[in-house]
This record gives sequence, C-alpha cells and structure tokens, in this order.
Amino acid sequence: MSLLVSFIGHRLIQRSILLALLVGLAGCSTSPPEGISAVTPFDIARYEGQWFEVARLDHSFERGMSDVSARYLMQADGSVQVINRGFDAKKNDWKEAIGRAVFSGDPKTASLKVSFFGPFYGGYHVASLDQENYQWALVVGPDRDYVWILARDKQLKPEIRAQLLAQAKTLGLAVEQLIWVTHTRQTP
Repeated sequence: MSLLVSFIGHRLIQRSILLALLVGLAGCSTSPPEGISAVTPFDIARYEGQWFEVARLDHSFERGMSDVSARYLMQADGSVQVINRGFDAKKNDWKEAIGRAVFSGDPKTASLKVSFFGPFYGGYHVASLDQENYQWALVVGPDRDYVWILARDKQLKPEIRAQLLAQAKTLGLAVEQLIWVTHTRQTP
C-alpha cells in the first residue's frame, strides 16, 4: 500500500513540475505588445555591431548598472549573437550576458526573440529606428514593461531624444519611469 501511495505521490510531483514548466513557457511571449509594430523594412546587417543603452525601464537583471552596451553579431546559421555588458556598481565589477536571437518571422521585420537562458525566449522588437543611418533605436520587449533606447553614441542629440520620448509616449510606454544610463567607464 505504501508503495502505491509513494508511486502516486511521485506521479503527482512529476505532473506538477511539468505543469509549472508549461505555464512558465507560456509566459515567455515573443510577440510585440498590442498596438506596437516592429519596424519594416529592417536590415540586420546595418543593425549589427555596438549599441549603447541610453535609457531603459527598470528591471531586475540590469538594476543598478551603468555603462551598459549591447553588441549584435550575425552568425553563419542566420541567428544573432547578443552580448550585453554593463558595470555593476554594487559589485564594483563588469557583468556580461551572452544570448542568441532569431527572427520571429520575416527577417525584413525587426521582430526577434532572444534567449539568455536556454530554451526560454523573450520578444525583442524595434519599434522605432533611424532607418537612414541606423544610429538610434527604440526597442520594446514582450510587453510595455521592457523598454530600451539605444544609440551608436553614448548620448543622443536633444531633438532625437525628444522625438523618441514623444514616440514612446504615443505607444503607451512609461517615459516618466525611464532610467537614463550614465557612461563614464571604458569597457574592458
């Protein structure tokens, strides 16, 4: 009898773990938030390279970080290697995360899914872009809680900054909560 109870208990635990995993995977959205479209046409070859994080909404994996940058590098299989770096003042050290991005659909649309943690992907959608020179971008995640303003330089011209803030506000993004990232250190 105790073997039967143990077996049933073990099966219930397995099913609970599987259910939790499936619920977790369902929470990893890769679609753009409702009402936000990704830029098209988009050229990943022009987007490739170094970007500086000018502003972001607060989230746990970048909390307290300054001097944040991202590097996007095309891979032979069509994916994009993503290397994020930033300085953690609390630890007085640089942090780096390396991930992989793939297009969610048509590569001419700036909608990708990015993973830093194995099979778990989150949305990465370029909602606004300097399509002439690829010098700045407004990026949103799978929902309006993830927002980044990126630029090829560490700062934006005031008129570009005002333009991006106006666009972000129109998209329903919490511009008043943006953290403006400082860049005072040289990346090692």
